[in-house]
This record gives sequence, C-alpha cells and structure tokens, in this order.
Amino acid sequence: MTDSADIVLLAAAGLVAGLVGSAGGITSLLSYPALLAVGLPALSANVTNLVAGVACWPGAALASQSELVGQGRWLRRRVPMAALGGATGSVLLLSTPPGTFARVVPFLVAAGSLALLVQPWLVGGASRNQRGRTSGAWGAVLPMGLIAVSVYGGYFGAGSGVMTLALLLITAEPHMATANALKNMLIGALTLVSALLFAALGPVDWAAVLPLGLGMFVGSTLGPRLARRLPAALLRWLVALIGIGLAVQLWINPSE
Repeated sequence: MTDSADIVLLAAAGLVAGLVGSAGGITSLLSYPALLAVGLPALSANVTNLVAGVACWPGAALASQSELVGQGRWLRRRVPMAALGGATGSVLLLSTPPGTFARVVPFLVAAGSLALLVQPWLVGGASRNQRGRTSGAWGAVLPMGLIAVSVYGGYFGAGSGVMTLALLLITAEPHMATANALKNMLIGALTLVSALLFAALGPVDWAAVLPLGLGMFVGSTLGPRLARRLPAALLRWLVALIGIGLAVQLWINPSE
C-alpha cells in the first residue's frame, strides 16, 4: 500500500476513528472499513487495525489526566485482566483460518453495532443504586465481564470499547467522562498486548499502520475532551447504522 490517496484516506480515517473511539468506543467500526477500502484482506486488515490502535493509548492518557487522578490503584487491578483477555483473543485470531475469519467478520461487525444501540439501555441501570455495586454479585460481574470483552477485543475489537464503557458505568463508575477515561486505559492495555503478538506472528501491513496510527494518535487527544462536553446519541446511531450496513455488505461479499 504505497498510493498517496490511500495514505491520506487512512490518516483521515485514523483521525476520526481515534477521536470518536476515545470519546465513546467505536474506533474499529471506522478504521477497519478504511483498511478494507485500500485493498487489505479481512485478516490482515483486522491485525493491522489493532496494531495501529496502540497509538490511541498515549493520546487518550494525555487528554484524560484530570479524570485519571486517583485511579492508579483501580487500574493496577484491572489492567492485567484486560491484557490477559486481549492476549487470549489474539491467540484465537491467529489460530483461525483466514477464510473462516472472513465469514465471521459480518457477525462481529453487527454485534459491535448493536452494542452501540443498546448502550443507553445498559447504562440506564447505572443511574439507579450505583453505590455498593462493587461488592457481592456485582463485584464478580466487573472482572468476568472485563475478561470476556477483552477476549473479544483481542480477536476483533469493533464495539469492545462501547461494551467496556457500558460495563464500567453499570458496575464501577457512574460518571461518563471518568468511565470513558478508564475504558481507554483498559482498551489500550489489551491493544498493546495484541499488537506485540501480531507484530511477531501476524500479517501486519506496516505501510498502513503508520498513517492510520498517526491519525489515531491525533484523534485520541481530542476524543476525551469531546466526552466531557458533547451528547453521544446522534453519533452513536450514525456509526451503528454504518456498521450494520457494513456487516450486510461483508455478508453478501466476504473479503478474503
């Protein structure tokens, strides 16, 4: 991938993906189609997308310092869970034949899109009886849910940020901006572990990683600022509908 138009497309897609992903969690639903558009096959596009996504972690951390104050102890407990889940998902991905993965992709994209649509219903419960949800039965929901979502994130990733955000809002942190900042750190941890595995063993297109990752870094420095100010309803519905449309297209014409 050396065409200048492809480079511009990936940088622009990365910018938008990093911005909205760090503001809510829909990065892959925007960056993955861009990689398909420049000609990458399904498995290579997914692996390349996850490697480029590492750039969102430092950008989001820089922009979320105020929300992350005092969260060090919590993150030290939860980040290893996200990393373990991401590593497990990545190993599963590398063990999946490319043709099989191409057939599964439409359903994964659809699942991520539907997660966006049900987010308000999931988060609605977070406004009721937030205190005490980190103990008892709720205390088990967070680690189990985090590992499960992280496995999915390491395998494909589309919608995993939204799922993680909803999980945190319901079980651990009622404030959107803080939950979003914590989500970005957890997603960053699983993405880093996955990227290390893919860099060594996966079909990474490094020519695509650079422009996409650069765009993601810039966008991720802006996303947390948007999360503090803007309502997400319109963006959530728009991206979800785009994702469902992509799922239908990939189901009709699988990318090999």
